[in-house]
Amino acid sequence: MELWRLDATDLAAQIRSGRASARDATAACLGRLEAVNPQLNAVVHVLADEAMAAAAAADEAQARGEALGPLHGVPATIKIVADQKGCATDNGVAMFKSLIAKEDAPVVANLRRAGAILVGRTAAPAFSMRAMTSSVLHGQTYNPWNPKVTCGGSSGGAAAGLAAGIGAIAHGSDIGGSIRWPAYCNGVVGLRTSLGRIPSFNPTARNGRNIASQMMAVAGPLTRSVRDARLALQVMSAGDPRDPVWTPVPLEGPPTAKRVALVAEPAGFSIHPAVSDAIRIAGQRLAEAGYQVEEVEPPNLRETADLWEHLGLPHFGISLVPILEQVGDPGLTNFITHWIAEKGLADMPTFLNAFARRDQLLSAWNQFFETYPVILAPNCPEPSLPAELDTQGRDGALRTLEGIRLQFMCPVLGLPGLSVPLGRYEGLPLGVQVIAARYREDLCLTVGEIIEAHEPIPTPIDPH
Repeated sequence: MELWRLDATDLAAQIRSGRASARDATAACLGRLEAVNPQLNAVVHVLADEAMAAAAAADEAQARGEALGPLHGVPATIKIVADQKGCATDNGVAMFKSLIAKEDAPVVANLRRAGAILVGRTAAPAFSMRAMTSSVLHGQTYNPWNPKVTCGGSSGGAAAGLAAGIGAIAHGSDIGGSIRWPAYCNGVVGLRTSLGRIPSFNPTARNGRNIASQMMAVAGPLTRSVRDARLALQVMSAGDPRDPVWTPVPLEGPPTAKRVALVAEPAGFSIHPAVSDAIRIAGQRLAEAGYQVEEVEPPNLRETADLWEHLGLPHFGISLVPILEQVGDPGLTNFITHWIAEKGLADMPTFLNAFARRDQLLSAWNQFFETYPVILAPNCPEPSLPAELDTQGRDGALRTLEGIRLQFMCPVLGLPGLSVPLGRYEGLPLGVQVIAARYREDLCLTVGEIIEAHEPIPTPIDPH
């Protein structure tokens, strides 16, 4: 089997045993990148020379008998929003194309220390503030399943490249679904981590993070197997004092009741039958594995999702709206302008009251988790969305917003969420979202492995 087809766990084992080398794995990945990336535009900064040099150093270290990290020799990609020494942290914006990082962000450093070989940087929309991946700076990224449907965003390059076999692990970030949504669109696994689980800090940042980012923005892995998501979480979550939010919590929590809340048709949403069917199939598989599965909804689900606007949009009004003309990205301008026009910018009393209401909702959800430690829910009300839908006026922007709204509960409450592929509709991948209490990624991953065991992850695929 070609090495680029292997997941990270198998590839690391091959290299560790001497059946393959880090050079072999990196060359195979770069060959696959050269073959498919022109059709996808997923990796916008290829690091071929640097990657091969790092692979050679990894092989030499192994030959000397040095201790090997859990990802020794495994190719990985980094989203353009994270500082990577010697690379531009352009964030999909032309004005930042020369912002060269002098040191690694914590998550990048953690991947390097674990032995990962960083082969390239993946596309994101401007400021990572769209659910589609295109920008004036880097152009459009295409879904390998069908270029007419979106690859998602904002970690669209990470997910599209991974789905086509570029690297075994992709770094992503998520403030409103930016890991789980593109994972769903591309048929891969995406893990949004709990707030404070993975350290986040960019040395190139001139200012501290706004309140919404401090509360809702996290990093996490995209992978082609659930076991790889577990492995990547272990690696990426090593602490760093530069992030004041990072929390030293064990990766495995205490045992819980094997009860699952199944949310196939959440109130306030119009769910496509194929999407709700996938949720119920996942529930059946968990029931067969000994879980007690009940169709019950967590408290105020729609209200919890809607709270994102009160917490997040005011920051756009302060920092993003005034520079939209200077940024000059029509896709971003269309989406943000129509979003704010529809939902408005919360005034100070509404903004502060939203934090108080969040406190009540988190308490209610935590009590719900005492009875139902795991929630199964849709990623999106629809099986897929057209590419660049959010650029198609008010209707396109609002349909896009409704399409990602089921991603909003986790960032609002700081919860982990796992997107796992399950089934297909009209040739495109479907999937389910697994949610658990804060710092219980282990519960999400265990459930994800059960779902995955019945139907292998369909990627990597050749771009269609």
